[in-house]
Amino acid sequence: MQHLSDILSTINWRAAGTALSVTATMGLAVASAQSAPRDLSGSTVILVHGAFADGSSWSKVIPLLESRGLHVVAVQNPLSSLADDAAATKRAVDQQTGPVVLVGHSWGGAVITQAGDDPKVKALVYVAAFAPDEGQSINSMTKPFPPAPWTAKLKVDSGGYLTLPEEAIISDFAQDLPRAEAKVVAATQGPWAARCLDDTITVAAWKTKPSWYVLSGADHMIDPRFQAGMSANIKAKVVKLDSSHVAMLSHPKDVAKAIIAAAESIAQPAVADAQ
Repeated sequence: MQHLSDILSTINWRAAGTALSVTATMGLAVASAQSAPRDLSGSTVILVHGAFADGSSWSKVIPLLESRGLHVVAVQNPLSSLADDAAATKRAVDQQTGPVVLVGHSWGGAVITQAGDDPKVKALVYVAAFAPDEGQSINSMTKPFPPAPWTAKLKVDSGGYLTLPEEAIISDFAQDLPRAEAKVVAATQGPWAARCLDDTITVAAWKTKPSWYVLSGADHMIDPRFQAGMSANIKAKVVKLDSSHVAMLSHPKDVAKAIIAAAESIAQPAVADAQ
């Protein structure tokens, strides 16, 4: 490569000034294009809650996503079966006209794995979530491991639905939330049909969709080591947080950032900013 002094010796200063000005302008244009924000206004984020929860578990994340121009929908899962929950999520996907980022927490990971096999769904985000393969159920995935302590605290009603008592929510589900907030989580939880544990995945959307995984390092519900194994298996981009199982409530900015990264990956640069 020629030195700058050699180049300048072959041109006059006026020409050099012009050349350097053009080069600087081009450099600024390239830098501007590379750093241009993505226009997310045409994209939708669909949030799928897990067991022992409802759509309000995303209440802190939703405003952060909307502030970036994203359209946001929080599904209210019936928690009655994998088929029922996947159907509820698919209905939400069907209503959208643009690209969709599908986000699942906990049991919601199984739901988005099943429901994400839709051409509108362009990316998946798992938040401390199960990421099963075809033919797997939650029970079959977790069978090789000893039961987590919280499972002994489960209550089963006459209809075969499971709930976690308030103290279990406070100690194992949302232990990094203020006690008052954890009590709200307990009060608003959706009972989860025990049959869901044996419902098997028939299609694994992560095989054909780019995936992100928010790994909760202080999770008492799903062992962080198990989360690490699942995230590696689906080749996800991993964000590690020192969080309980409900990272979207205790670390909403970090969870929103991961979701926005997924949305940006499927969006185009804003035209006005890229010029």
